[in-house]
Amino acid sequence: MTIGELTLGQWRAATPGQRRSLAARAAEHVGAQEWDLAPDDATARLVLHGRPFALVPGGEARLGVDAAAFTPTPEQAASYAESREDLGFPAEMAEYLAEVLSPPRTVRLRPLLVAVEPWTFEEEPGEIAALLAAQGLRAATPDEWEWACGAGARTLFRWGAGHPGTDSPHGSPDGPQHAPNAFGLLIGRDPYDPELTAEPGVFRGGDGGAATCGGYGSFLAWLPLATAYRDPGLGELLADDPPDNLLVRPVAEL
Repeated sequence: MTIGELTLGQWRAATPGQRRSLAARAAEHVGAQEWDLAPDDATARLVLHGRPFALVPGGEARLGVDAAAFTPTPEQAASYAESREDLGFPAEMAEYLAEVLSPPRTVRLRPLLVAVEPWTFEEEPGEIAALLAAQGLRAATPDEWEWACGAGARTLFRWGAGHPGTDSPHGSPDGPQHAPNAFGLLIGRDPYDPELTAEPGVFRGGDGGAATCGGYGSFLAWLPLATAYRDPGLGELLADDPPDNLLVRPVAEL
C-alpha cells in the first residue's frame, strides 16, 4: 500500500510493523522532525513545524446523519421535549436536526496529517491561508474535519450515542469530549471553540456557546460537539462580530 492511498480499513488491518513503515513514509513525505506510534500502536503522531500531527487515513468515508432516521436515547428525547416546550423549538426533533447536522453522504478522501489540536490565529481568514500555505499546510475542509473528528464512528458523537447527564459539556470536566479520539486528535471538546474550515464562513466543532448560554437544555447544549454538527448561522454571526482569535485545524497532504 502507498501512503498517498492509505485507507482506514488498510490502517486498521495493518500490523504494528506495517504501521511503523507507513508512519515513517508519511514523515519522510512531509519532512517531519520526528514520528512514533502510540503505545497501543493504534495511532501515529508526527512533529511538523514543532507541533504534533496525527496520521488520518482516507478512503471512502460515510459522513453526516439522516435526521429522519435518527433514534435519540430516552434522555435525549426527554431533554428535547423540554426544550421544545420551554423555548419553542420545532415539534419534531428530526426537523431541528436536519437544520444543524450535515446530511448523509459518501465521499472519498485522501489520507492527511491533521494537527492534534487547532492552531490559534489573530489574522483574517485570507491571511491565515497564506501563513499556512507558506508552511506547506492548509485548513481542513468541512468534510475532512468531520472525518477526522468521527474517525469512522457512525454514532452521533465520536465516543458513542449518548453524553454525560450534565447541562452542558462545561459541567463534565472529565467527560469523553476531552479524551483523544480514535485518530489521536483532541477535537470537538468545547462548544465555545468552533474551528474555521477551508470553506469560507464554515465552522465545525461548536456553536460559539449559543446553546449553553441560551439555556437550551442538556441535549442541545451537547449537540454542537456531535461529529456532523454545523451551525448554518455561525459564519454570518462571526463575520458581523469577528472574534479576537480564530481556531483553525491545519492539515498536510500526503
